[in-house]
Amino acid sequence: MPRSYELTEHSTAPPARVYALLADAPNWPRWAGPLIARGEWEREGSPTKEGVGAIRKVGRAPLYAREEIVVHEPPRHHAYTILSGQPVRNYRADVRFTEDDHGGTLITWTAQFDPTIPGTGAMLEAWFRRIIGATARRLARAAEADEEPVA
Repeated sequence: MPRSYELTEHSTAPPARVYALLADAPNWPRWAGPLIARGEWEREGSPTKEGVGAIRKVGRAPLYAREEIVVHEPPRHHAYTILSGQPVRNYRADVRFTEDDHGGTLITWTAQFDPTIPGTGAMLEAWFRRIIGATARRLARAAEADEEPVA
């Protein structure tokens, strides 16, 4: 049975800054938390390295998630599918960045997936809510602390 979740987080940083951090796989270890010791591009996308078709590999040895970028529309929409590294199939996440009235960003992270092991759907949904929720919070705070200019 398919499972899904939706999480929201707010950042005072503008959408372009938040999006840029999420799209920069090699920079994830700086902000994403203890489960992400390494981030890299296994394959570059188009028209930029973080674009559609890119494969992001993130995690900590020996457990890495491989994610393919399927939507790259800065600074509003980033989507990916999980290729391997999690006990799921048909996983797709859409991350949307909406500017608020004060120049900040509402981050909305939605996903759906099918568990590969029967009976684990509720546990996996709870796991993703916890891990992705923490990732969204760290992303928001890192964007606020980032002093690099917005492109």
